Amino acid sequence: MGIHVIKMPDIGEGIAEVELVAWHVKEGDMVAEDQILADVMTDKATVEIPSSVAGKVLALGGAVGQVMAVGSEVIRIEVEGAGNLKAPAPGAAPAATPAAAASAAPTAAAVTTATAKPAETPVKAAAPPMQTAAASAASRRDAATSTTAHVRAPGDKPIASPAVRRQAWDLGIELQFVPGTGTGGRITHDDLQAYAQRAAQPQAVGAVDQRFAQRLDEQSIPVIGLRRKIAQKMQEAKRRIPHFTYVEEVDMTELEALRAKLNAKHGKERGRLTVLPFLVRAVVLAVREHPQINARYDDDAAVVTRYGAVHLGIATQTEGGLMVPVVRHAETRDLWSCAAEVLRLAEAARTGKASRDELSGSTITITSLGALGGIVSTPVINHPEVAIVGINRMVERPMMRNGAVVARQMMNLSSSFDHRVVDGMHAAEFVQLIRGYLETPATLFVE
Repeated sequence: MGIHVIKMPDIGEGIAEVELVAWHVKEGDMVAEDQILADVMTDKATVEIPSSVAGKVLALGGAVGQVMAVGSEVIRIEVEGAGNLKAPAPGAAPAATPAAAASAAPTAAAVTTATAKPAETPVKAAAPPMQTAAASAASRRDAATSTTAHVRAPGDKPIASPAVRRQAWDLGIELQFVPGTGTGGRITHDDLQAYAQRAAQPQAVGAVDQRFAQRLDEQSIPVIGLRRKIAQKMQEAKRRIPHFTYVEEVDMTELEALRAKLNAKHGKERGRLTVLPFLVRAVVLAVREHPQINARYDDDAAVVTRYGAVHLGIATQTEGGLMVPVVRHAETRDLWSCAAEVLRLAEAARTGKASRDELSGSTITITSLGALGGIVSTPVINHPEVAIVGINRMVERPMMRNGAVVARQMMNLSSSFDHRVVDGMHAAEFVQLIRGYLETPATLFVE
């Protein structure tokens, strides 16, 4: 039998390190060749690490959330044959695996303790730590509720040290109501903790309404995987880019009427249209007149690259967080082709099947929260792009038309721009062009 070590592969694109986001095996598992061992995340996508051999898992090279360098050890597998791990030199002790090293210390300590005492000396077994802690907590509760606890008369000032008073302040507890078990009725830290535990327990019928009971619970959630990448991306975008946001309302009544007719006529054969394909078409036409907005800015090299192709990022919410799949060459697509591609990419992103190419290379981004879009938003630019167009909620509102009050379908566009590259006047002109296309939808199809 031998040991085969699988190392972090070179994923390409100059990536030097990745984050370990999931293990699909554990120590002791038998794995087959080509079985998926782990998932790692780059700046752009999640990548699966397969096994190149069959055998038994001996040790895992890292924990979920750990950042690992390309070439570092991912896993050790016991295999038939020699394996690829070099045997230690004669007389040298074999290197311990991370898991073995972790367990070696307590084992050695146990041996030392056992040999230090004569075999015939009876040793009283110590209570397990969990039982000891539970017994201690129970004794504190009993002490605080026993008849020996000092009962304070109305108006008596509670006796407590400054540290206890500070802890009570942090917990939001009135010391006047805390029984003290110390000398002369002094309130101790144990008394305070016991009182807090009782306050957190369910109350009997007729007691204080639980809707207003104190809550002392807290939860620590590690920021790992996609959520960590999103946090880093947003921080980098806000740190580097001087954002400004321009908001304009758009009358969508005519476009909604056209969309309803197209869906009624072609919906079954071609698929139903949402507002998004129309907005994509409007953006494609608007950037022809404002090419500086369909661009990416390399602020390290101080170079703006303008693109003829429109690779539109579509911000998509997934269970893990926000992802931005890319509709490539949106300028070549009609409404139904665009709608089908948006649907396909959104499904790929939500199921974790989107490739790195499908999640990179956008030149401008559209973001929408649909019915939750609110009235106004301030979207964050997808660095290194220079613009993002945000869709807000569509609502029916009374508007003045030709001196009469009429019901119209209104929607706001909230768009952010990189002020280093895009001037305010050009941003306003760009958004007004989009507004014109959407309010007169026939112009979307007139070159």
